[in-house]
Amino acid sequence: MSLHSTKADGLLIIVTLLAAISWMFSKEALAEFPPLLFIGSRFLLAGLLLAVVGSQSLRLLSAQQWRSSAAVGVFFGVAMSCWIMGLFYTTSLGEGSFITSMAVVFVAPLCLLFWGDKPPASTWVALPLSITGLALLALENGFNPEASQLFFFIAATLLAVTFILNGRAAANTPALALSAIQLSIVGLIALPLSLITETWPSAVTQNMGLWLTLSVVVGTSARFLLQTYAQGLTSPAHAAVIMILEPIWTASIAAFWFDERMSTQQLLGCALIFTSLLANRWNAVRTLFCR
Repeated sequence: MSLHSTKADGLLIIVTLLAAISWMFSKEALAEFPPLLFIGSRFLLAGLLLAVVGSQSLRLLSAQQWRSSAAVGVFFGVAMSCWIMGLFYTTSLGEGSFITSMAVVFVAPLCLLFWGDKPPASTWVALPLSITGLALLALENGFNPEASQLFFFIAATLLAVTFILNGRAAANTPALALSAIQLSIVGLIALPLSLITETWPSAVTQNMGLWLTLSVVVGTSARFLLQTYAQGLTSPAHAAVIMILEPIWTASIAAFWFDERMSTQQLLGCALIFTSLLANRWNAVRTLFCR
């Protein structure tokens, strides 16, 4: 294993931990923030922060690059608005993280449906596993899925579309500029929705400022910058294998942070979804452990 590969692995593990911890920061913030106000503020501030860092790249973008970046941002904005509503209603962050992680499995079927791209054979193993896992979670109390589960599922589907469009946009747009635009668009979508549908607090408390700052700096900006650097040291397939650790970390940290406990059916559903993630990336998983 090369020094670069070892360094990338370590950094990507830290990235997955930052992503998992970000769930806790967001849940803490929602104790006082309206959900759409929080997610809009978080992403707009993070986007502006990255825009300052990547100002040179932004100035060099063509009109077409701005349009394609903004288009991805629209899907991302709706996805994150659904995600934060799921987080607002959920009583199980661990469950939510596994449902959201299904976005990885949905990418190949959506590419087939809308672009005619032939998916790898592993997709037809991963998809039934993930759907079965989701069914176990949704049917725990009979045929009565919770609002949070529906929001997380919609978010996962839209995030899959975002991944596809992002991959196409990233082919000719610098990553830092692309991300700055996308994060800012999330804020520009969520904040007007919040203004129309939510009652804003009359003042920002110390706790609100703390959790928003941590979410912006640690959970969004620092996480992105570290992820971009680490992915430059390894292959996308290799990075993807390590990144699927996020729901494991989220469930584990939530158990410690909020004393969350899952039922046997929830654990089985989450296990099936995680197995689907491994199956979906099986070639990369096999390469990682057999090299």
